[in-house]
Amino acid sequence: MELLAGFSAWQIAVAVLAALGASFVRGLTGFGMAILLVPVLALALPPVAAVVMGNALSLLIGLTELPRLVRESERSAWRISALVVLATPLGLLALTSTGANVARLVIALIACSAFIAILLPRRSGVVPGRFVTGAVGILSGLMTGYAGMPGPPVVPYYAGRELPRVTIKASMLLIFTIAAAAGLVAAGWMGLLRADLAQFSLLLLPVILLGNGIGMAVSGRISDPVWRTAVGLVLGAAALGALLRLY
Repeated sequence: MELLAGFSAWQIAVAVLAALGASFVRGLTGFGMAILLVPVLALALPPVAAVVMGNALSLLIGLTELPRLVRESERSAWRISALVVLATPLGLLALTSTGANVARLVIALIACSAFIAILLPRRSGVVPGRFVTGAVGILSGLMTGYAGMPGPPVVPYYAGRELPRVTIKASMLLIFTIAAAAGLVAAGWMGLLRADLAQFSLLLLPVILLGNGIGMAVSGRISDPVWRTAVGLVLGAAALGALLRLY
């Protein structure tokens, strides 16, 4: 336990439970890990540390699935990912210039925006135009740096269209993996990637693999309408929880 000497028992317990629950949701829906994980971690850790750990955990689990994600994702995921990489440092720079209370408020608003967007009418499976795709990539990058949450613009972009569930999940998770890598590189460049946070994240890898595996097993047993309902419920719960944590 010497590796965790810098963390209290409360912080460790919160991180383990949050990682298990958030990774289960990731396996079930194809997203939600950062949206659920970062706000909870921010209760026990400084917001910057919560964002860094959220990115580290997202990258670790994404790397274990990378060949499948590359094979099953839509080509638009690569265009969005490129813009995410460019915009992430700007979001992280904004986070380091913001107070903790303001950061928590912005994180809550981001979670709410994702829930509202998923309620919009579902669109065809045709790839949106360059402007929409570009806006999704830039916003996702800013949110990756600022809140460790690339999902709010990305989830409605894919889950709001008539696409196979496999394609939706792989596209989102590929973007999230690349976004997490960009977030960590930016954090390292700015001196925010502490060794203890990286070690803590590595020790949590078995926890997120367990939760993700259980979520994927459940996802394989439910119909598409039930899965889409689960997507909306996860976003709604994340938004509600984020708002409640402000009071």
